[in-house]
Amino acid sequence: MAINDPIADMLTRIRNALGNRSKTVRCLNSKVCRGVAEVLRDEGYIAGFDVIDDGRQGLIRVKLKYGPRGEAVLTELRRVSKPGRRVYARVDELTRPRQGLGVSIVSTSHGVMSDRKARSERVGGEVLAEVA
Repeated sequence: MAINDPIADMLTRIRNALGNRSKTVRCLNSKVCRGVAEVLRDEGYIAGFDVIDDGRQGLIRVKLKYGPRGEAVLTELRRVSKPGRRVYARVDELTRPRQGLGVSIVSTSHGVMSDRKARSERVGGEVLAEVA
């Protein structure tokens, strides 16, 4: 089965795994998906991830993170830029989800990074997703 949007597939798998209270979830491996996982790890939304070699494209095993009472750390995971409608933003146009409590994931010419890091490096790009 061909997947047209691997980023949306990854975000949906994570949302579904959080709904099932799973400890880990496997997503398809790509450079952009690894970048999204790195941003989620660096911002503290997931416990970590590792790449599994399966002889083909590979898989990313994402270790999900829960609070002390079992509540999910990730509450909202939304795809912004889609294949049918790309959303680009300059550095001064980058939004602050949830008044700065959330994170926008941006694909820039310097790689995939959070909106905070993109502002500090003064680069804009395609807004991939918003996380809260």
